[in-house]
Amino acid sequence: MLPYQLLADVVLALHVAIVAFVVGGLVAVIAGNLLRWEWVNGLGFRVAHLGAIGFVVAETWLGMVCPLTSLEVWLRAHARQGTYTGGFVEHWLQRLLFYDAPPWVFTTVYSLFGLAVLATWWYYPPRRKPR
Repeated sequence: MLPYQLLADVVLALHVAIVAFVVGGLVAVIAGNLLRWEWVNGLGFRVAHLGAIGFVVAETWLGMVCPLTSLEVWLRAHARQGTYTGGFVEHWLQRLLFYDAPPWVFTTVYSLFGLAVLATWWYYPPRRKPR
């Protein structure tokens, strides 16, 4: 049982890291441009960021469950754990990620966030090479 629980915690931590990248990436692009940090407009960073939020928006519009959430739930079931109870790591990381709201709320929020990311592409366009 322990390997499944450990893997579930790793998947949850990865999920939090991706969320932090998506949210922090937008903050970094805006703040970085105001502070003249050239790396925030690197094409690789910007494509990865747009791809990450694009995936989230697409899966919500298609009514899909996040694959990381599905994997974590599967691992916790095999560890014979409840899907949202457990140790310290699971408890606090899950509280950061999972909220009870109607699906339309998430679709709206993710879509608006995706539009904000697209707006930064127009307002602060990515560059192939630093100046």
